[in-house]
Amino acid sequence: MRQGMFHVLACGLLGLATTGSWAQSPDIVVEALLPKTAVLKINGERKTLRAGDSYGGVTLLAADPKSATLSINGQEQVVGMSQHISSNYQQLVEQKITIPRDSRNQYNTMAAINGRSVEVMVDTGASSVALSANHANALGIDFYMGNPIRVETASGLTTGYEVTLRSVSVGGIEVNNVRGTVLEGPFPVTILLGMTYLRHVKMEEHNGILSLTKVP
Repeated sequence: MRQGMFHVLACGLLGLATTGSWAQSPDIVVEALLPKTAVLKINGERKTLRAGDSYGGVTLLAADPKSATLSINGQEQVVGMSQHISSNYQQLVEQKITIPRDSRNQYNTMAAINGRSVEVMVDTGASSVALSANHANALGIDFYMGNPIRVETASGLTTGYEVTLRSVSVGGIEVNNVRGTVLEGPFPVTILLGMTYLRHVKMEEHNGILSLTKVP
């Protein structure tokens, strides 16, 4: 009788252990995104899933060239290109965006400064994020309250104001409390994404594609 009870208890514990193993979330890397299709590396295996397909506890619900909606062990999550989701599926381990070089050999992209969408140009020669007075006014930045400085530009010396930008985000890579410089007048025409932001990311350029990566 005791042996029978022990056998039942052991089987029950084994069942719980097996259930716990299956409940662990898989390791996922987003490698490519297409309309209704995503290429994912799931636990080290590359899989091409169409909307509705499942593998290893991962179901592709929807996809477009910018993002994919996944169901991971029954819990829904929206992910972007090159994102890596660890066993703690909600924790973003790596963020990466790519910016193609344009016909003027510049890397321009959209960003959010203080939560507002703007166009920026990546400029490693700029010591800080540089904005014109026109940009600052459009973003509601009271730059005259900042620290006045003299700034050397391609056109000569001009007056600038050091300000603190509450947040700068490019492709979801957000940095808070970024030092910016507002220049009097209409220049620069495009906001320069300088080193006060870029020092927080890893930059790589290959065949006209610039990648920005932030690993916590």
